[in-house]
Amino acid sequence: MLPIERRNQIMQIIQEKQNIKISELSKLFSVSEMTIHRDLKPFLEEDLIVKTFGGVSLKHRSDRNPNQVCTYCHQETNSRLEFRLILKNGINEVTCCAHCGLLRYRQLEDEVEQAICHDFLRHTTISARLAWYVFDTSLQIGCCQPQVLPFEEKSHALKFVKGFGGKIHSFSEAIQLICKKMSDQQENSH
Repeated sequence: MLPIERRNQIMQIIQEKQNIKISELSKLFSVSEMTIHRDLKPFLEEDLIVKTFGGVSLKHRSDRNPNQVCTYCHQETNSRLEFRLILKNGINEVTCCAHCGLLRYRQLEDEVEQAICHDFLRHTTISARLAWYVFDTSLQIGCCQPQVLPFEEKSHALKFVKGFGGKIHSFSEAIQLICKKMSDQQENSH
């Protein structure tokens, strides 16, 4: 099979399934995962698909707005900080930061297929559920408060905290903490 034929078939599969793992495509076409990544590159550049943790998802027209708005706070998103929820119905929701992403996850919990975000230091796509979250750091990133910074490696989060302060929490702890902090803020504002 010619590479162009494989790419066309890959795009058809993505359009039908909405999202798929790289490993599944690799097995289906009997090629390496690196070959699949190369095949997907033009679709990523054309903004037709989005990387997910271990795979790709079809990008719906509504997701392709260059000035994307956070589904939680309605602020314009920054690709470096955005937090993405891929729902079981194939819809992608984007929030401006981990703060809003964790709050939105709490609202949609049973509907969420995948949650992904970017490692704060390395800017790589990571599973939000496996990430470590730093709260109460002295570094201000100019997004929602209280700010939450995600890290793939706990060791990186620990080193970050040594320099900028803060506390590290797992995904479930981070959701509980952000909800508590927002509830406390609302009580204090009344």
